[in-house]
Amino acid sequence: MTTPTPPRTAPRTGPLSGRKAQANRNDEAILRAAREVFVADPSAPISAVAKAAGVGISALYRRYESKEVLLQTLCADGLATYIECAEAALASDAPPWETFTDFVRAVIDADVHALTVNLAGTFTPTEEMFGQSVRAVELADAILKQAHEAGAVRPDFALTDIAMLLEQLTAVTGPGPERTRELRHRYLALHFDALRAHTAHSGLPGPPPSEEELGARWIPKG
Repeated sequence: MTTPTPPRTAPRTGPLSGRKAQANRNDEAILRAAREVFVADPSAPISAVAKAAGVGISALYRRYESKEVLLQTLCADGLATYIECAEAALASDAPPWETFTDFVRAVIDADVHALTVNLAGTFTPTEEMFGQSVRAVELADAILKQAHEAGAVRPDFALTDIAMLLEQLTAVTGPGPERTRELRHRYLALHFDALRAHTAHSGLPGPPPSEEELGARWIPKG
């Protein structure tokens, strides 16, 4: 004989929903903190992430059983963002040149390649990540191919050059997020002028870095 299942009442479902919402908030905080901590120092312990996220180490381990899993999740999210940027660019009605430049700008603004530059080689990618990588390459190839076929991008700019371009711009930083974005767009504009298949020049966004900004990078922190 089976025991009947008691009816679900509001008092029982409310706390469960609250716990789930809290778990989701914790997860978001953990991933944000993990990105900040590990991009700054890939060798940092997982306890540093818990501290930065404002959660207990046990709460972190309930969601991510190891630093390896946390790094895998972080970089898988980065790949997913890259794919979203590419899919959005291809789905637009923009001409091939704008499709290409919109895609690159979106990836730069998402700062996806900060993960590549700082975390590549620090963990073992999952099979899911390999699948994501294949999809990411297919989409980027489609974007560049249509730009080449339209005569919009110089023919000697290869698919693998995209990653190097993105990684170069990841190294550009300013004293804050807005200034970093402004500087990256400035140098991206220079790259775009060099990448056009015909001669054309666009205005550079924002002023060049000041002497103070350049010098500040050499001042030891703390």
